Amino acid sequence: MNYHTANICGTNALVNKNHGIIAVGNFVLIFMVVNMEQLTSFINNFIELSAEASPWLLLGLLIAGLMKAWVPSEILSKHLGEGKSAVVKAALIGAPLPLCSCGVIPVATELRRSGASAPATASFLVATPETGIDSVSVSYALLGPVFAVYRPFAAIMSAIVTGLLVSTVKSEKIKSPIVEPEQSASACCASSSVKKEVPKPTTSSCCSTVDKIEPEPELSSCCSTNAAVTVAEATTLPPNLLNNLIEKTRTGIYYAATKLIDDIIIWLAIGLIFAAVVRTFLPPEFLLSYGSGLPAMLLMIAISIPMYICATASTPIAAGFIMAGLSPGTALVFMMAGPATNVSTLGVIKNEMGSAVLIRYLLGVALCAIGFATLLDLGLNFFAIDITEQMSHSHEMLPQWFGLTCAMLITFLAIKPLRSLII
Repeated sequence: MNYHTANICGTNALVNKNHGIIAVGNFVLIFMVVNMEQLTSFINNFIELSAEASPWLLLGLLIAGLMKAWVPSEILSKHLGEGKSAVVKAALIGAPLPLCSCGVIPVATELRRSGASAPATASFLVATPETGIDSVSVSYALLGPVFAVYRPFAAIMSAIVTGLLVSTVKSEKIKSPIVEPEQSASACCASSSVKKEVPKPTTSSCCSTVDKIEPEPELSSCCSTNAAVTVAEATTLPPNLLNNLIEKTRTGIYYAATKLIDDIIIWLAIGLIFAAVVRTFLPPEFLLSYGSGLPAMLLMIAISIPMYICATASTPIAAGFIMAGLSPGTALVFMMAGPATNVSTLGVIKNEMGSAVLIRYLLGVALCAIGFATLLDLGLNFFAIDITEQMSHSHEMLPQWFGLTCAMLITFLAIKPLRSLII
């Protein structure tokens, strides 16, 4: 009797164990099938987003490279001196330039040290990374025509307001540029005239006294390396204007295909992956409770300030936010505050211009981002404009094969060993 009972119990245990194994196997199989479906959907979404953005990104890179080659850097420092007009000029000059968060820092530093005022430098620091030719074109591709027009307008106005806020700082609280004119003259004579420049007339004309720095030709020939390079280049330039045009165009295209694409490709890829993840895994209802209003915008500013991202790469991330349920205004806060503020930029502002300028800089960026974001949401509601509708129809004019070809070309240029074979 005990034997039969033990045998039955053992059989039941074996059957239960088999059922448990089968249940676990079915669960794993279902999990793998679901995961494979989601993985396939994620890959398809990533390819689709890349195909949508790539043609416009290529167009922006081309225009930005040509601007880089044809706009002399001397023009920037010439028009960014004192006065409120310099703030407006800095915003208008900086907005279309092909510089993102990483590239604007050394340019702004050089502008400040070469004579640009603190308000103009702050305006330049806001306008340049917040928008650009490439980011406007990608905004049109991913977010529609309203964002393509409103985003650069908001960036320029934000730069002007921030520059005017900085202009309220008393001059004694603003740090002077590190490189002073007198120091640069003495440094020039200490480094070049002592060792290499034996002729005494040049040394005396450059360094005699601080009061008599009148002979500009000799000063520029001794101390201004830019002038010397310009003269040297002028003697080697071909007389044919067509050759000069072709050479500058080639330089701009080379810059766009190498340096500029290297600056933005990592964050652009992260942005596209983020947008694809949101489109695949995040239900639209998840963020609806945080989709609009002042708390959501303040939270977005807190997230954006420490981030290091450029305007072009922030666009697909903002598209992902909107697809997840955030209001367009809240997404605009991210696109304005993210590129204009990061740890490196804030550190440079403090070192070059002081804490008072830094506080007003952050205040101007935050207030303008919230203000223009609120205005955008109110305008869209008032005119009954559906941004998601524009996002789905703004790029239908381009066939998918063309977008995929542009995406493959960008991928090829982003891989240095491959592009070095032809460039």
